[in-house]
Amino acid sequence: MTRPSASLAAAGVAFGLVLSPQAQAAPAKPPAPASEAADMAALKQQLNDLRSEYDAKIQALEQRLQAAEDKAAAATAVPTAPPPATVADAGAAPGEVVIPDASPEPEVKTASQNAMNPGVSVVLNGNYVAMSHDPAGARIAGFPLTDDARLPSRGFSLGESEITLAANVDPYLTANLTASFSNDDSVSVEEAFIQTTGLAGGVTLKAGRFFSAIGYLNERHAHNWSFIDMPLPYRALLGEQYGDDGVQARWLAPTPFFLEVGGELFRGDHFPASTPGRNRPGAETAFVHAGSDFNDSSSWLAALSYLHTDAHGRATDPGDVFNGRGDLGIASVVYKWAPGGNPTQRNLVLSGEYFLGRQSGVFNGAPAGRDQNGWYAQGVYQFTNRWSAGIRYAQLNSVDTPNLALAGSELDGFGHTPRAVTGLIEFDSSEFGRFRAQYTHDMADRRSNDELMLQYTIVYGPHGAHRY
Repeated sequence: MTRPSASLAAAGVAFGLVLSPQAQAAPAKPPAPASEAADMAALKQQLNDLRSEYDAKIQALEQRLQAAEDKAAAATAVPTAPPPATVADAGAAPGEVVIPDASPEPEVKTASQNAMNPGVSVVLNGNYVAMSHDPAGARIAGFPLTDDARLPSRGFSLGESEITLAANVDPYLTANLTASFSNDDSVSVEEAFIQTTGLAGGVTLKAGRFFSAIGYLNERHAHNWSFIDMPLPYRALLGEQYGDDGVQARWLAPTPFFLEVGGELFRGDHFPASTPGRNRPGAETAFVHAGSDFNDSSSWLAALSYLHTDAHGRATDPGDVFNGRGDLGIASVVYKWAPGGNPTQRNLVLSGEYFLGRQSGVFNGAPAGRDQNGWYAQGVYQFTNRWSAGIRYAQLNSVDTPNLALAGSELDGFGHTPRAVTGLIEFDSSEFGRFRAQYTHDMADRRSNDELMLQYTIVYGPHGAHRY
């Protein structure tokens, strides 16, 4: 019997003979004993068997892999199309998904058809209001009001909650839809517009329903107001906010500081206009915005705005109808301060606007010409990363053309100057949660009213950055 050491030695010789050509070419050696020759033959046979077995397995795996690749290629084949383009961040909200430009080739349904998921944001708003006098009979002396501009009712209310869907449609357009939910369970379309993102020369176009860019506060949604309510001039002269169906064009000038010029054409279906169902626009606007930095900690913004409106059968208070035209100019100035440009811990925002306008036409069948003006100034100081305090003063004035037929009407201010003083304290649980307490000594009517408002505002979902 051959010892194990002899077998291993024989195996080594066999591997050398099989795998090494040089070994085969070596000079012939004396013949091996019969037992060793048998061992080498057995090892050669085992080696050949292993080679054959693994070659077969490798061929089978290669065939299965090729079949799988062919099947996957057939299932995901799509027409040749340009790659997705990256859309600039102008007007794009966080969470929006960019999809490639539409191809003229026939549509092939693949998993990518679900790529266009619009960003959905929700704002929950709740109020509690207490007043010394019933707000149902409150007025702004000398100024007819729409329902939107009236004081809120007492007690708990939903406030103005909203849902926004926003997305980039393609490399050239973005779209936005905001639905508003009021305390009376009504739902309205607050904004629904498309806006360009890829035009050259700093030009941006917008079409649909949206808030006008006039003034400083007009474009802001309610959850982004500096105080719980709007200042007196906005309530009296714009019906709280001017928003309508129309088109807008903006041009951002190539200057070292911020300079923007624009204009709008509107249907004219919102106070102070009232011209629905006509071919020509019922309201036109023009505006210019400019701003820059003083230093790393402070910056400024200034704006001039103009609004022209036509009114045909404009109804305000019960039984009051106005026909005529209106012109309104607004001058705005804003100053912001934050140490080192970081507003998270401390910041100060000072702002003010002056309104100058004229209404001319026929009010309740009597000629009416009125010069109107008003202003407000406010400041909000965030003194810690969670607490802020603010104060605001607002005032209105109206000079009527003498007309005894208007005595005692809503245009009769009885020599009273509407004004209001407001104080605010705010706590932010985070950047998504806010709680406010606001007190106003309201002297807009001839009888003053003390108003306490409590509010919570919760925002969740992707939400675009707020305006300056």
